[in-house]
Amino acid sequence: MLNLITPIWPAPPQVKAYSTTRCGGYSKPPYHGLNLADHVGDEAVAANRALLVQSLQLPSEPVWLKQVHGIHTVTASPAHTNCAADASMATQTGQVCVVLTADCLPVLFCDRAGSCVAAVHAGWRGLAGGILEATLQRLPAQDILVWLGPAIGPQAFEVGEEVRAAFMDFLPQAADAFIPSRNGHWLADLYLLARQRLAHQGVTAVFGGNFCTYMDVERFYSYRRDKVTGRMASLIWLNGKK
Repeated sequence: MLNLITPIWPAPPQVKAYSTTRCGGYSKPPYHGLNLADHVGDEAVAANRALLVQSLQLPSEPVWLKQVHGIHTVTASPAHTNCAADASMATQTGQVCVVLTADCLPVLFCDRAGSCVAAVHAGWRGLAGGILEATLQRLPAQDILVWLGPAIGPQAFEVGEEVRAAFMDFLPQAADAFIPSRNGHWLADLYLLARQRLAHQGVTAVFGGNFCTYMDVERFYSYRRDKVTGRMASLIWLNGKK
């Protein structure tokens, strides 16, 4: 049985969204659970993806992307399956946007009218590069809602000075998201960095952001913790019935 996370946010009823955990599925160690990434050497991924489609009664196969830590956003359509991108968006019903993560930040977007949705893979490189801003530019709506899914938490994400500088060069207040750890290193708060970037674009209706993939071994995959590991999925789509 799948153990899913349902976002708590004021999305309209036609917006459907979930994040998976590692619980359930057919994968054996070291991927044990519901690994949904087909690039890590796990033979059970096809069965896990079929189970996900069946369990959620998805209206179509999710548009799986080849994520490259960039800022490219595509329309969720079968033609873009496995293309190099880190976000997808949809304005049509039944097109399932999805991103895979195991420490990076999954970000789900919708508007209060329920006319568009998007799913974004935001590692620190994509976040600093502007993936959230690039996605917002593609959304044909105002009054945007955002949900921040399971990512590595601020107590576990140690980075070097170059990461801090990359964010502070864009927003000086990004300094608030970094706490010094050992010499030349910082503990970074991905959730706060995302909120800052969104607020800079005028988006303040931001929800979620209270997970830690690194610390919660039972529920989440973590690349930084385990190296050889699976990936969770965060999905969003517009349902045909309002």
